[in-house]
Amino acid sequence: MTSLDLSTILPEAALSIFALAALMLGAFFGKDRIAGAVLWLTVAALLAAAFAVGWTGRADGQAFFGMFIDDAFARFAKVTVLLSAAAVLAMSVGYLTRNGMMRFELPILIVLAVVGMMVMVSAGDLLSLYMGLELQSLALYVVAAMRRDSVRSSEAGLKYFVLGSLSSGMLLYGASLVYGFAGTTNLAGIAQVVHQGALPMGLLFGLVFLLVGLAFKVSAVPFHMWTPDVYEGSPTPVTAFFATAPKVAAMALIARLMWGAFGNVPGDWGQIIAVMAVLSMFLGSIAGIGQRDIKRLMAYSSIAHMGFALIGLAAGTAFGVQAMLIYMAIYVVMNVGTFAFILSMERDGRPVTALSDLNLLARTEPLKAIAMVILLFSLAGVPPMLGFFAKFAVMKAAVDANMSWLAVLGVIASVIGAFYYLRMVYYLWFGSEPDGVVETRMGGVQWLALMGATAITLFGAFTLFGTDRAAERAAASLVVAEAAPVADPVAVATAPVD
Repeated sequence: MTSLDLSTILPEAALSIFALAALMLGAFFGKDRIAGAVLWLTVAALLAAAFAVGWTGRADGQAFFGMFIDDAFARFAKVTVLLSAAAVLAMSVGYLTRNGMMRFELPILIVLAVVGMMVMVSAGDLLSLYMGLELQSLALYVVAAMRRDSVRSSEAGLKYFVLGSLSSGMLLYGASLVYGFAGTTNLAGIAQVVHQGALPMGLLFGLVFLLVGLAFKVSAVPFHMWTPDVYEGSPTPVTAFFATAPKVAAMALIARLMWGAFGNVPGDWGQIIAVMAVLSMFLGSIAGIGQRDIKRLMAYSSIAHMGFALIGLAAGTAFGVQAMLIYMAIYVVMNVGTFAFILSMERDGRPVTALSDLNLLARTEPLKAIAMVILLFSLAGVPPMLGFFAKFAVMKAAVDANMSWLAVLGVIASVIGAFYYLRMVYYLWFGSEPDGVVETRMGGVQWLALMGATAITLFGAFTLFGTDRAAERAAASLVVAEAAPVADPVAVATAPVD
């Protein structure tokens, strides 16, 4: 290990040391006494790491003989993961305190999961990829079942563990096939084996198994079966975390693996990803219609949105990667705001998540209801909300790659999915008389998360706050072979038509 290696992995190492130090603090000073302090220290550590990764002018580099890659693509994904994790933890403080769930283990496990995600998006080797994936997964298995007095939480943790183990096994089997036929686990070395554009049959099977293993993590159909039950059974702050940071990391990992190892044959893996995208969009849009629990509905919403993001990867172009990154950043903002509202819903001091609990909530909370309407319209892709430009970007990437059929199917799925978002709007403003009074108890951070996400969603179409340029640089660093300039999807969407 050299000093260059250490400097390259400094943010990950610092967060790991912080997690160990916080664990020792809990052991020495008592878990219950310092739980709140550890949570806020964790938020500060995540924000500091995001600043260190994204705004300190770090140069591109590699560590451990190419097993760890620090480039613009990795930094974009890491900043998104770190900021979303910090936002979810901060806005969950009130919920955790009111429901007796303020445990010092939660922020520590979140930090360890985030470290795993950071390793995932920087993986330059199948071994480091698997190490990061398992570090993330093992921490998330525990937080899914952290409410030991709840049967549904225990069930969610068990289902997540069993199916997650199955996906890890498939990924390992795919990695062994790739190693057997390529003779290396390094992504750059694998790319050299397929540099002539021909993919041996053994590598093709290995690629399929790798994609299957990663599809579990991103909740892509037909490997989505764990998502609704885990989202519903997990504590709501944990569900909010599942819906944001891990999705970004898994999507970035798929892009890293496809372009890093199989970038010379995008036509082979693009077809697989396109099928998963179509299935995910339609299942998420159609199955969500019958849901009566908000968390289960958000699970199917997540499945559908991952399908839309996969359209960008299926295009097999640098613009497609850029569109995917912008889509994931916008998706995180919309979900942070939506879950800030869901976390605040209570009746008689107990959290509620049924759709019927939204009935006529606008009468007592008009400002929050307006904010939710804007977020739901954005999730549905209604112009001029920011979510519309996210969907436009990935669909334009498909059209530019001569996959217009995929864009047409995306439009159809988006129209179908808009039904259940509009139904939530109907409940908020025009529903029936509720059986009991539902309150929305928000702390300052929750209010800031809801209103901040709403403002970004409403006014982000005019400026993406530099996200588009950062995504352009990130895509260019990953897709080195792409010679054409990467366009700005929002500029393209808003340009006047001749």
